[in-house]
Amino acid sequence: MNRDRTNFLFLNLGHFFDHFFTLIFATVAALTLSREWGLSYGELLKYAAPGFFAFGLFSLPAGWLADKWSREGMMAVFFVGIGVASIATSFSQTPLQAGIGLFVIGVFAAIYHPVGLAIVTQRWKNTGMRLAVNGVWGNLGVASAALVTGYFIDHGGWRIAFVVPGMLSIIVGILYAMHQWHEVTHAQAARARVAASDVPHPADYKALLMRISIIVFVTTAVSSVIFQSTTFALPKIFDERARGFAQDMTAWLSASGVPAQGDVATMIGIFAFAVFAVASLAQLVVGSMLDRFGPRIVFLMAATVQIVFFAVMPGLREGWAIAVALGFMLGAFGQIPINDFMIGKMASGPARARVYGVRYVVSFTALAAALPLISYVYGAYGFDTLFRLMAVAAAIIFVVTACLPSRVPQPVVASA
Repeated sequence: MNRDRTNFLFLNLGHFFDHFFTLIFATVAALTLSREWGLSYGELLKYAAPGFFAFGLFSLPAGWLADKWSREGMMAVFFVGIGVASIATSFSQTPLQAGIGLFVIGVFAAIYHPVGLAIVTQRWKNTGMRLAVNGVWGNLGVASAALVTGYFIDHGGWRIAFVVPGMLSIIVGILYAMHQWHEVTHAQAARARVAASDVPHPADYKALLMRISIIVFVTTAVSSVIFQSTTFALPKIFDERARGFAQDMTAWLSASGVPAQGDVATMIGIFAFAVFAVASLAQLVVGSMLDRFGPRIVFLMAATVQIVFFAVMPGLREGWAIAVALGFMLGAFGQIPINDFMIGKMASGPARARVYGVRYVVSFTALAAALPLISYVYGAYGFDTLFRLMAVAAAIIFVVTACLPSRVPQPVVASA
């Protein structure tokens, strides 16, 4: 494996860990802590919200530090810091202590998107496909959080679900720092070369850039609410609507000689993993289409898929609920690389991490705001109302995206 492939693998692992760590608590809260700590699912969500606010709020300073110091250095800080924070969270004895641990996880998690995506869009061509592959890794992190955490709940307890991944992330961070040490120590010279390639842009380009930027940030906010509402709540949705199916599956496996009797949490985790993993493959199709057709038509298609499946979901249970959940997750995951693609094409090299930082401040602030929304809507009306609200949100994305130009303009680069 050559150096570039190894670097890309590290960045993909970073995206995997980033989403994995932020969603461990989602499965823990849904499947065990509500009983162990005597709190409702909605009450536990309140302690997770500050972590997601940190996930967004600290994206901007993380991007600024990466542009001013070293993107590779910040990635090493990400791996080690989030691993240590996860291990520390495993020692929580109260919901408040868990909330503090989740906040610190969110601080370090905020580093990845503005920094890792800036590296991906800076170093390689075929940006759409690179972002799509990187996005699949991130979504496998989402999927694996439910699967691995469900397994540890059944075999060792929820605290282990924070400790083992934390140790792995620290090891990966040390290896990454060793692999990228030259880039960390020569970051200033690299920044100077990138800055020298930028040239001023005409007024009409700036006006079009402003229009696209508004569309990017509006769709970012709305799509983030959809993404958080679905990924965070899916284990609970399956626990509520497909638990009978999970019990039947574990009983069938046990009768077939597989030691699975009573592993209902693991089975629910498997359901969530399967939906997330299959849906994440939509990003590969989206990445290829972005490089060929541009973002407008692809975004419209992803929004349409979500509108249809969210509208169908209310009232469904067991196998039908899992099948339709796969449908709306295909749309939710498929749209993820589109805004990152547009930013990567438009943002200048020296400020790219900061622009991604602003994008993810918007994105993860919306993610954090989605948690109180889930808590309130679920407590007052149930999940059917949440699905209808998500269909409306997807319709808003469709209308706003229709205002995009057919092609995204790119900044002019000075010739050598």
